Amino acid sequence: MNRLKALSELGQSPWLDFIQRNLIGPKLDALVTDDGLGGMTSNPAIFEKAIGHSADYDSQFAELLAAGDKSVIDLYEAMAITDIQGAADHLRPVYDRTERRDGYISLEVSPYLALDTEGTIAEARRLWKAVDRPNLMVKVPGTTAGIPAIQTLIGEGININVTLLFAQDVYVAVAEAFIAGLEKFVETSDDPGRVNSVASFFISRIDTLVDSELDKKLKSGDGDRTVIEAIKGKVAIANAKLAYQHYKRLFSSSRWEALAAKGAFPQRLLWASTGTKNPAFSDVLYVETLIGDQTVNTMPPATMDAFRDHGTAAITIEDDLPAAEATMKSLAAVGISMDSIAEKLVKDGVQLFADAADSLLGTVAAKRAKFLGDRLNSFSAALPDDLKTKVDAERDAWRAQGKIRRLWARDATLWTRADEAKWLGWLDIASRGLTELPALKALADYAKGFDHVLLLGMGGSSLGPEVIAETFGRVPGYPELLVLDSTDPAQVKSFEARIDLAKTLFIVSSKSGSTLEPNIFKQYFFERASSVLGAEEAGKRFVAVTDPGSHMQHVAEGDRFGHVFFGDPEIGGRYSVLSNFGLVPAAAAGIDIGRLLDTTLIATRSCRPDVPPVSNPGVQLGLILGIAGTQGRDKITILAGPGLDDFGAWAEQLIAESTGKQGKGLIPVDAEPLGAPEVYGTDRVFIHVGYTDRSDPRADQLQALEQAGHPVIRIGLKDAYQLGQEFFRWEIATAVAGSIIGIDSFDQPDVEASKIATKKLTTAYESSGSLPAEAPFFEADGIKLFADPRNADALRASAREFSLQGLLEAHFDQIEPGDYAAFLAYIQRDSATIKTLQDIRLDVRDHKKVATAVGFGPRFLHSTGQAYKGGPNSGVFLQITVDNAADLAVPGQQYSFGIVKEAQARGDFDVLAERGRRALRVHLGADLSVQLDRLAGLIRAAVA
Repeated sequence: MNRLKALSELGQSPWLDFIQRNLIGPKLDALVTDDGLGGMTSNPAIFEKAIGHSADYDSQFAELLAAGDKSVIDLYEAMAITDIQGAADHLRPVYDRTERRDGYISLEVSPYLALDTEGTIAEARRLWKAVDRPNLMVKVPGTTAGIPAIQTLIGEGININVTLLFAQDVYVAVAEAFIAGLEKFVETSDDPGRVNSVASFFISRIDTLVDSELDKKLKSGDGDRTVIEAIKGKVAIANAKLAYQHYKRLFSSSRWEALAAKGAFPQRLLWASTGTKNPAFSDVLYVETLIGDQTVNTMPPATMDAFRDHGTAAITIEDDLPAAEATMKSLAAVGISMDSIAEKLVKDGVQLFADAADSLLGTVAAKRAKFLGDRLNSFSAALPDDLKTKVDAERDAWRAQGKIRRLWARDATLWTRADEAKWLGWLDIASRGLTELPALKALADYAKGFDHVLLLGMGGSSLGPEVIAETFGRVPGYPELLVLDSTDPAQVKSFEARIDLAKTLFIVSSKSGSTLEPNIFKQYFFERASSVLGAEEAGKRFVAVTDPGSHMQHVAEGDRFGHVFFGDPEIGGRYSVLSNFGLVPAAAAGIDIGRLLDTTLIATRSCRPDVPPVSNPGVQLGLILGIAGTQGRDKITILAGPGLDDFGAWAEQLIAESTGKQGKGLIPVDAEPLGAPEVYGTDRVFIHVGYTDRSDPRADQLQALEQAGHPVIRIGLKDAYQLGQEFFRWEIATAVAGSIIGIDSFDQPDVEASKIATKKLTTAYESSGSLPAEAPFFEADGIKLFADPRNADALRASAREFSLQGLLEAHFDQIEPGDYAAFLAYIQRDSATIKTLQDIRLDVRDHKKVATAVGFGPRFLHSTGQAYKGGPNSGVFLQITVDNAADLAVPGQQYSFGIVKEAQARGDFDVLAERGRRALRVHLGADLSVQLDRLAGLIRAAVA
């Protein structure tokens, strides 16, 4: 007789610890017929080999994705369930012939749930329903959390394969949970025989660990050498034989007999991990020594082949039980606790199963990315060796500690244990946004009758829509989307001049409804529109986007706005671009929101908790940013390619406002022209974001930077609709980087400080009719210099001459390696001022070899302003203010736009001073173009 088949004659069922698609069919039928195969087991490691190392699954993979993109876990489960169902169907004759005693195939619950009772129960129920085969066994670990789940699931009639059993007392607890579960089941069913279970007792892993500990004792001379040598390689078998004695006792009790009388089957012991790992032992050791009635041995293919070839089939499970007991006593006598061994093996087993699941899901993620092709934005990173080593180590830590799953589970311990959990609504906002499509479509249809859409917002409410407007351009048949986020009177007036008030749809965007700028924008343009259309008709032309219950909602309802769209209170402004704060203006501008969200969801699924760090595009970027920041490479230089030029402004806000606090953080550098490698220090990371089908004239420069040893990341988009993928990638990355840096990625304490300082000044104006008096510490040729006493004294003391150029030279001489220079301009933002400030920043960068940033006030207050005040004290700041050539009243307020801008600039400067920053303010007077050019010349001379 076939040696494997002989096991069945002795009461032991041989199972195969393996599954692969090409096995399911005639090969599996032959194993049943020739070898008496009684069942099969699977696990993530087995599926990883099957899916990752064969082409058997490629056709199904392609079919699944052709029907619509799916998450990595959904893809894996679809393929695994297909295999499990196929195997179950081929084993069904065994199940029927043995009257449900045998013929089972096992599928494991997620190993990530090993310590989660309720999660395990829910997962097992789901898998049981999805496979829909009576001869399925769901694998549940015999952990402290798993045991109550086992009892519950057995009580519901679900077959269970209990895994990760090493200790005899834990096995007893598992068997008792099985019996208790059956007792619950028979309360509602008269057929307990349809519920089956095995308890998988692991074998070779015990000897591997125990023998390692015994070898340590031999090497150190700790313990009786003769005793140690005598028990090496024997503990696992002895432990299993004694467990079998517990089985006989438990399933011969009167309690069990009552269930057996109703047709219940006992929970058989299954010997798992029976492949021999020590080459000094027989390759069939863990089969030959554990043959007994009412047991199962699940063997890997090599062990099954070996036993078929030269194994000996004979009852051995109760051979020499006194020797087994003596072996366990000797183990304790030499100072090794079997309980400690079992505890470590369970802990290690849970981690090994999770590691295997990570490897499996990484394999599926890689295949998914390959099949998606350019539907998924590309990502590559060239890192210097020292940085790469640290990033790889952090990536391994994130995987081993399950930090991605913790992030998606909204675990605040990833950051500061404060209120972070309540600010993670953006994680699933893209899928929830699909429910908004009918309302957004109606808005788009309504907007067709207008020439322009003017969004009135600030910070997170304006920068996302601005990127969308600049990236997509004007959609034929729809209005042009414009974004106003400046209190500069000339800027406000220039936007008014661009539109026809009677043919413009206004969107007032304010999360809290209490932000100063959107409120005064609304007051101004509502009055202007009312003067043309009348208040009632003007109201119909206004749309509000705000959080439920906010002040802006009440204003909108009072003024009878045409539409009110709500944001999610659990999403902060800078993470809100994929919520209504970004989707409403995009829809009004004619952008296909359904397509945008569907494309975005491809990236969302790529960043989910089921995708390990090595394949997770958001986590990959976040790990690099976070580790680079902790290693001194904290200047994140964003290079947006042609057609995506404005992306950096949005990313700049996200990074700066999220990470720059508590003296830590990343300093984003947007729109700084690229230079030769020698103008940069060792504090940079360069990130290029561009279309894959458009050349970038900076490509050679970027390559030169990479060859010079600078970190260079390249991200590629196929088309504008893949912009949403980058929004989500960078949000995940920023949250990850914040965790690594050790700050709360979702608050903005220093933005609030600037708001308070501004409010104090506007209140003073309302009470006195003027802002508090101030005096420059130097004035010449119509240019005034302001500084707090500390900075003013330092400049006086270090200046070679007390002149504009001398003081500017002294100011910029404060720059040290690793610092950055920031130019904070409270002036009109147009092509001319942008060009001049770009010239200034390049002069400073090239001569001082430091990163430079340019921000227009007040919009940067809600963006990089947080990092400037709360981040590392490595900035040297030059604030630029100007007299307003013409001011503009704010309806219903005593103050004007000019007064608001001045209060914001002074409040900003006061907070910089309070934070001990190296800050100088240059006030240019009313002739902006002339004086700004003059300032540029002075700075050029000062830094040269």
